[in-house]
Amino acid sequence: MDQASLLAQGLDSLGLALDGEAQGKLLAYLTLLEKWNKTFALTALRDRDKAVSHHLLDSLAVLPQVDALAGNRLLDVGSGGGQPGIPLAIARPGLNITLADSNSKKVAFLRQAVIELGLSRVAVQAGRIEAWQPEGPFSAIISRAFADTGDFVRLTRHLLAPGGVWLAMKGVYPREELSHLPPGVGVAAVQELQVPGVEGARHLVVLREE
Repeated sequence: MDQASLLAQGLDSLGLALDGEAQGKLLAYLTLLEKWNKTFALTALRDRDKAVSHHLLDSLAVLPQVDALAGNRLLDVGSGGGQPGIPLAIARPGLNITLADSNSKKVAFLRQAVIELGLSRVAVQAGRIEAWQPEGPFSAIISRAFADTGDFVRLTRHLLAPGGVWLAMKGVYPREELSHLPPGVGVAAVQELQVPGVEGARHLVVLREE
């Protein structure tokens, strides 16, 4: 099955409705990622057949929670090759998203992808996240396999708006990590995710200031 069919089928399985333009941009993003990956090693995944499930559907599986919790300013920390931030930005073009990474090669890719895909509400931030002082805080901060959950919170706590949430995308339920959260931070919800084509457990952990 080609990538377009895999994407359409996967979106249907997730219960997500994206128009043809958005689906086209998602596939264009994969093409760009594959092209740059040959030189810059943006992702360890080399199997083109798994690109739709592991890069696109895995990122988009959290879209209902992003819609419900993210407000209008989302920060994707340790964005790497642009996940989950770029697929989310394509799916929700009205959402203001900042992609942050400390790796200069990955930042170069992110900036090029934003230009080529016409993502007018997406910004790219280079450098160490703990040292960054933006103009304003974020209503939600998301990460996919960025760090230990406690470290994720500690490094970004100064960037979260009052009443905001952290959204930690994880594989297996991170019981041990969640037992070592910084004081004053608690688990608001944990949702198990079913991602078409992705084997193994997937969870979204929602954290808030208590």
